[in-house]
Amino acid sequence: MAFNSFGNIFKLTSFGESHGTSIGGIIEGCPAGLEIDFIFVQEELNKRKPGQSRIVTQRKEEDEVEFLSGIFEGKTTGLPIGFIIKNTNAKSKDYAHLKDAYRPSHADFTYQEKYGHRDYRGGGRSSARETACRVVAGAIAKLFLRHYKVKINAFVKQIATIKLEKNFSELNLEDTFLNIVRCPDMVIAEQMINLIESIKKQGDTVGGIIQCVIQNCPVGLGEPVFDKLNAVLAHAMLSINAVKGFEIGAGFEAVTKKGSELNDEFIKNSNGNTSTKTNNSGGIQGGISNGMPIYFNVAFKPVATIMQTQNTLNKLGEEITLEAKGRHDPCVLPRAVTIVEAMAAMVIADFLLISKVNKL
Repeated sequence: MAFNSFGNIFKLTSFGESHGTSIGGIIEGCPAGLEIDFIFVQEELNKRKPGQSRIVTQRKEEDEVEFLSGIFEGKTTGLPIGFIIKNTNAKSKDYAHLKDAYRPSHADFTYQEKYGHRDYRGGGRSSARETACRVVAGAIAKLFLRHYKVKINAFVKQIATIKLEKNFSELNLEDTFLNIVRCPDMVIAEQMINLIESIKKQGDTVGGIIQCVIQNCPVGLGEPVFDKLNAVLAHAMLSINAVKGFEIGAGFEAVTKKGSELNDEFIKNSNGNTSTKTNNSGGIQGGISNGMPIYFNVAFKPVATIMQTQNTLNKLGEEITLEAKGRHDPCVLPRAVTIVEAMAAMVIADFLLISKVNKL
């Protein structure tokens, strides 16, 4: 299996399966001398790990990261950073009945057809467990971005039809992790939690939208023509399990506007710098950051594994009925917030390093 790496200079290559002995990765391109806050890295992993609340999967994994190389006396050496996260609570027997079955909307059929052989235990490499590796790399990227005062905050904006209508500028994004659904509005958060609990009791799942805001991003990040900043952000987000949509700035609502309504007029801000009166572009114009906040929405479908009987086929093409077993998320969004932040951090870190290469 090729294509297990993401990034150009700041690059992550991940490995491992959901029910293997461990998952892990190699981070390349991180500058030497970066002080690593190990507590911060582990806290980022804790935000994603399973079993942390009543509205997520009850698989119990501590997700403790062990660094193998590239860090000495608490600082990066400039060499590849190797790390592993051991799987300690895999229950492979829960998946024995799936050996020959194709779960609806899962990767079972496509993996079988592509490779002729697949790891059916928890989905193997297609499992969202792989995203823990991204969170480690994203945490390192965030530590790097601190030197540029770049802030990245993601939060749950919508669960099914329950939507947070406020603009991100009206919210205290530091409140996001004060509740188990990861929504910075406590009233809306409670409604979301109640809905997820109701869906879980039905043996069903539900999706929603995560919004991500990147502040203090320098002007000039992005590489025309094919590696526009918005294009790479879209690539990063659409590579996350269960993601089905991406929109930046005004997004799909832009089609309802006239150019005179949508254009972002240039002004001088209070600091005397060039800015824009509005930000319908979402902080990116011509594929290059313009200094305004970058904001985008990521749409997640309902988790494919539901605790209800479904009709499907097996490897022999026979019609069968299937009922899932094991421990699964009724809604993936609370755990995905930190994954979205991690992928965004990796993209910005990579482009910052590229920008240094492009200038004398």
